[in-house]
Parts: sequence; structure tokens; C-alpha cells
Amino acid sequence: MSGSCCGGGCSASKPVVDPVYRRVLLVALAVNAGMFLVEIVAGTAAGSVSLQADALDFLGDAANYVISLLVLGMALRWRARAALIKGVSLGVLGLWVAGQTLSNALAQTVPEAPVMGVVGLMALAANLGVAALLYAHRHGDANRQSVWICSRNDAIANVAVLAAAAGVFGTATGWPDIAVAAVIAGLSVSGAVRIVRQAAGELRPVAA
Repeated sequence: MSGSCCGGGCSASKPVVDPVYRRVLLVALAVNAGMFLVEIVAGTAAGSVSLQADALDFLGDAANYVISLLVLGMALRWRARAALIKGVSLGVLGLWVAGQTLSNALAQTVPEAPVMGVVGLMALAANLGVAALLYAHRHGDANRQSVWICSRNDAIANVAVLAAAAGVFGTATGWPDIAVAAVIAGLSVSGAVRIVRQAAGELRPVAA
């Protein structure tokens, strides 16, 4: 099922809960919560703002999955409101990452490239697995699309973190790490805008 009842366009009636989608969300929640703990510890120890940014992205996604699980089976207006909350939260996260990136740029912090590489590979494997599970569920209402957008952004961010690790190793500077953190911040903000727009569009007919 790609959209609970009819592709996300079914008024405000309660959709049938997809048990497969529920199981996928539970797996994704466990993976993201675990990787948040791994990356926040490793990112802090290595002094890598891109790893810390990615860790917070994992945390945001874990919260995303919790909310999505809570609103499964609820009317469209509640799913749209949940998506709106997630979109705003994602935007705030992106702005926080942007601030941390600027701070590291001013401090000229040089992170530990080997740690970035190893943890980045772990995170990429985790996100590719989650994205593969969610690919079949990428269409539908704003709430469901928000789950897919966050997972897709994570996989892209992990590839960028690996590139940053190689760049830090090759240049012995923190600029590749800073550049990747800026990209992650941009992905978060742009994803937030898309989610908020669709959620607002779904709420307008309900209000009318």
C-alpha cells in the first residue's frame, strides 16, 4: 500500500493500518536510535561537526518514526498535523547544524578522519538498509512522505560524511567536514520546507 487508503487523497476518514509499514517503522526506529548513540559519541570524541550533525539527524528520524507510529490509522488531518510538527522540527535541526558548522569554521577544528570514515560507513549501511525498506512506502500523504524524505536525506548525508573523512585525511584541515555539515543543514531545511508545504496543503481542505 502506498497511501493508506487511496494514495493519501482520501478525505479525513480513518485509513486501514498497513501492518507491513508498521513493522518497517519499528525496525527503522530501532536502527536510528542505535546509530544516534554511536554517532553522537564518536562525533564528539573525534571533533567532527558532520558526524554530530548526522547523529542529530538520526535522533530527528527516530522521533519522526515514533510520531508516525502514533498516528498510523488516524484521520488525515492528524497525520498532516504530525507531518507539520516533523517538518518544523527538521527545519530547526537544520538551522542548529548550520550554527554548529559556523562555530567549527571559526574555531578551525580538525576532526579525526579515521573515526569519521569508520562511523560513516556504519551509518551509511544503516541508512541504506532503512531506505530500502521504506522505498515501497515513499508515496502517500505528507506524514508518509516525510518518513521517506528523511531516510533518503540520511543516506545522501552519509555518503557526504565519507567524502568529508577522505577530504580531512587528504588536506589535514577541517574544511571538508565543515562543507559536508553545511550540506546536511541545507538538506534538512529544504526537506522541512517540502514537508511543511504538503502538510499545510492537506490541512487547508479540512479547515474549509
